[in-house]
Amino acid sequence: MIIVMKAGAGKKDRDDVVKRIKELGYKPHIIHGTTRDVIGAIGDERGKLVLQSLENMHGVENVVPILQPYKLASSEVKREPSRVRVGDSVLIGGSQVVMMAGPCAVENETQIIETAKMVKEAGAVILRGGAFKPRTSPYSFQGLEEEGLKLLAKARELTGLPFVTEVINPESVDLVADYADMLQIGARNSQNFALLKKVGQCGKPVLLKRGMAMTIQEFLMSAEYIMSEGNQGVVLCERGIRTFETATRNTLDLAAVPVLKTKTHLPVVIDPSHSTGNYHYVAAMCYAAVAAGADGLIVEVHPDPEHASSDGPQSLKPKKFEAMMQKLRLFAEADGRTL
Repeated sequence: MIIVMKAGAGKKDRDDVVKRIKELGYKPHIIHGTTRDVIGAIGDERGKLVLQSLENMHGVENVVPILQPYKLASSEVKREPSRVRVGDSVLIGGSQVVMMAGPCAVENETQIIETAKMVKEAGAVILRGGAFKPRTSPYSFQGLEEEGLKLLAKARELTGLPFVTEVINPESVDLVADYADMLQIGARNSQNFALLKKVGQCGKPVLLKRGMAMTIQEFLMSAEYIMSEGNQGVVLCERGIRTFETATRNTLDLAAVPVLKTKTHLPVVIDPSHSTGNYHYVAAMCYAAVAAGADGLIVEVHPDPEHASSDGPQSLKPKKFEAMMQKLRLFAEADGRTL
């Protein structure tokens, strides 16, 4: 159920409702809107009719059942799109198409700092880079771990770019959160529910990638795990799903953008690098994603992709990234947005 507060309802009214929700055995989640607040009451569906009694409380406009299994992520709870703040100045979900760019993996100090400077100059506002790398093969490069986090932090200090990096298990969440501005949940961990709960408790925004075999509903249920722990700062990332097609690494589901925009208030970004697996296709998918209404993009850029430790074939060289950004601005402007 969601409890819709009246416009102008005060803090005392809201606190009284929250207290009563807890007394009834449900978990309250306050979601702040532009004109009024709503309070999600999450718990056992079988006894939800008792929540209808909250309509009689002062400051409550009405009590509405949520039809979707994902409660807090649903657009039924929050009609206006959410904006997620990363660092001090970046907002994902507004009129700006947010570009996140950087190497798949942090390899050394020179590589990550040079790349950070180049992507910032081209127009990126968030640095991406992996310190922990879950790989299909146990013999592949697994990342520099905490040393990689320190290098990302140094790149942030030198460029001012906040950074997003992947966390791969619940035990390392606190460590990664100490350094990173945004935590990424990769496709392989998108249904690691213990990890989702843990990042839901850490207080940092989360970039949640869609699993390669996930339906839209399963994707949103994973977001729900994070949000049910109190973290509303979730950004959804479509990174391609596995199909019978072999011409690309995965099949980028661009239709997921308008579908998600209908079903949820959460921002949606696109990863054209992992979805295509080939740098030749990245720019075209970026243009298409902006046209489809994506709130942002996360693109792999490497100064020397031929010698990259991971995912070199899908990484853009800095000059190609810069050229793509120049053209991408035209697509954003055509949609009434900025880059």
